[in-house]
Amino acid sequence: MSGERKTLTRQADDYAHCEPLFEELSSLPEDSPRRQELRARLVTELLPLAEHIATRFSGRGEPREDLVQVARIGLINAVDRFDPGRGHDFLSFAVPTVMGEVRRHFRDTGWSVRVPRRLKELHVSLSQGTAALSQRLGRAPTPTELAEYLGLEVNDVREGLLAGQAYQTLSVDKPVHDNATEALSLADTIGEEDHEMALVETHEALQPLLRELPKRERAILVMRFFGGYTQTQIAERIGISQMHVSRLLSQTLEQLRGKLSE
Repeated sequence: MSGERKTLTRQADDYAHCEPLFEELSSLPEDSPRRQELRARLVTELLPLAEHIATRFSGRGEPREDLVQVARIGLINAVDRFDPGRGHDFLSFAVPTVMGEVRRHFRDTGWSVRVPRRLKELHVSLSQGTAALSQRLGRAPTPTELAEYLGLEVNDVREGLLAGQAYQTLSVDKPVHDNATEALSLADTIGEEDHEMALVETHEALQPLLRELPKRERAILVMRFFGGYTQTQIAERIGISQMHVSRLLSQTLEQLRGKLSE
């Protein structure tokens, strides 16, 4: 017997005393004070069932507290809708009812990006199919295997798997592990836009043009734009006037602009 089945069997034993209460509840009129008392008692005693089901869905991107609240709503619906006259025990009726409520919560509110309802429902089917096939195959199923199992087209399966990537996002404030002494957030690890990247193409285009320049003009450009020299300092190093340096810079830059625009 699987662990999950053992758990449900144990819970059935734990909640067996509720069956007579449901029998009495179903026999009372809607406006009976006794009915309201029994309903409140049943919901309270069955709350651990809702918490157990909510725990099964934890770790999927939704806070556990939210899942517990949704599961409790499903439990209340199950208590209100259960009919003992149909011959079924409450647990067999409540478990799929509560799980359905939690799955609807994931389908309707658990998406970080708005996607069509069709894709949300497809995502739920794919999740269930993946779980079933993984247990059967001992590995994750391929899209083709999922399509065959669910009776879908392979392209629909791929579309559903892609839509599933919109289900959960990460906050940029999420802490990340790092060897540094101070904790880092995800935002701290994301690179910023490098405006110098826009100059890469121009830099590469200039390389052959700079090699074609006379030695003196090339030296002046290097000292001015890469060495941080002033025109006066360049003039002293080259042995010409500052005015001459200024004129050579202007002529050389104009020449380079013309060749870059060709």
